[in-house]
Amino acid sequence: MTTSKLRVAIYCRLSEEDRNKQSETDDSNSIQNQKSMLLQYSLEQGWEVYNIYSDDDYTGSDRRRPEFNRLLNDAENHKFDIVLCKTQSRFTRELELVEKYIHGLFPVWGIRFISIVDNADTANKGNKKSRQINGLVNEWYLEDMSENIKSVLTDRRKNGYHIGAFALYGYKKDPDQKGHLIIDEEAAKVVREVFTLFSQGYGKTAIARMLNDRGIPNPTEYKRLHDLRYKQPRTQNSTLWKYFAISDMLINEIYIGNMVQGKYGSVSYKTKQNKPRPKDQWYRVEGTHEPIIDRELWDNVQALIAQKAKPFTVGQIGLFARKARCMNCGYTLRTNKQRDGRRYLQCPTRHVAKDSCIGSFISVPKLEKAVIDEINKLSAEYLNKDELIENVQFNNNLREHQEEVNMEIVAYQKKISEYTKGIRELYLDKVKGILSETDFLELSKDFSTEKERLEKLVIDSQKKLDVIERKIQAGDNRRQLIEQYTNLEHLDREIVDKLIDYILVGKKDPVTKNVPIEIHWNF
Repeated sequence: MTTSKLRVAIYCRLSEEDRNKQSETDDSNSIQNQKSMLLQYSLEQGWEVYNIYSDDDYTGSDRRRPEFNRLLNDAENHKFDIVLCKTQSRFTRELELVEKYIHGLFPVWGIRFISIVDNADTANKGNKKSRQINGLVNEWYLEDMSENIKSVLTDRRKNGYHIGAFALYGYKKDPDQKGHLIIDEEAAKVVREVFTLFSQGYGKTAIARMLNDRGIPNPTEYKRLHDLRYKQPRTQNSTLWKYFAISDMLINEIYIGNMVQGKYGSVSYKTKQNKPRPKDQWYRVEGTHEPIIDRELWDNVQALIAQKAKPFTVGQIGLFARKARCMNCGYTLRTNKQRDGRRYLQCPTRHVAKDSCIGSFISVPKLEKAVIDEINKLSAEYLNKDELIENVQFNNNLREHQEEVNMEIVAYQKKISEYTKGIRELYLDKVKGILSETDFLELSKDFSTEKERLEKLVIDSQKKLDVIERKIQAGDNRRQLIEQYTNLEHLDREIVDKLIDYILVGKKDPVTKNVPIEIHWNF
């Protein structure tokens, strides 16, 4: 009677603290050496390698690691028997996750956890305290490292050193002096033109259109064309100049030689989420680099901006600000005030480039009435029906969509596994001497590229699932939420934020004069 081999999942992580290595070939922290070490150990134990999960450039506190989350999903579905890492910290540095997975869910799922350098092994009941101590020490390490990094960055900001990954449009990083900006003349010409045109009386939308008509790439596209490391995906109209790009440029003090940083701050060392900081907490240092815009032109532009600024009320946000989007291009609608005092929402993309969008246009009162009518309609239906048939249908549609996205993820993950298996087989051939290093690198390059593309698709799909799940969870509270807002006559920003995720507004039908409106609720 033969017994089946134990299946092992290898997990590797190359984090930022590994970046100071001399070379990939002699560093024990490199991904290559982690894989080699763990593969060799697996072969010695007689285990079958199910998959190699590898995350680069992620910290031990980053819960969004794509391969880490894929491993957890596969563990729950018991696709393997063992999780193997170089050290416990490679799996996670958070004590919370140590307890949740290594000591909690892994035993429930029948998964054994092993890290070979620090001798962590859940099959050994005697070293649980050691694993917990490791988790606590790693947690302290994360917090200390975060504070140290924050301290260094704060010091550099206070001294006027640029610390961003990319220089502001119009500048480039000085190759001879770290943290110093020098003028990128190609982009600087555009910056000077924008300031000059505005000082001559041209509006921000008109300036954007002029640049787009000449085929000048916007700052995002310019980075993409000039820096191979810039990986922001290209989307519809993402190469176009828009109103807000011009608006932000005209008030940025960096263009007059002042370094302004720290406008956003992290919420916690455990997340990459940032939040805006008060202006008095920004780091502002004058005269750190050569200005693109002279002081006279700058002062003239700022005076014109002040004259043109006509806010609703000080501190008041527009009723549908950041909620209303163009049904045709997806861009956020911008508020416009007509001479009669009425306010309208319109798509700015239509006006910045020819044929970029057919546009959308609606008055704020008209949109408010449409939303109120829909809320009152929902209220009447919910209050008059015991069975809430629509709610059932609503949730069914969401669950159908959820299933579709899940099927997409499964398909992507299947392909990822195929590519991973292919890479693993190539790697084993290299270890055995069947394949040379050069041939291995050449053959695995295409596999790795496609695998990375699929992994990004998985992450995008998982984000979709999160949104769907929130809506499903909120479905049961739908009636209670709507009951709060019966017989509405007017909306306020609080109601809009609470009820509405976003609204799509289309172009008016020339025959019926109706404006297509699609409301996406938060429930």
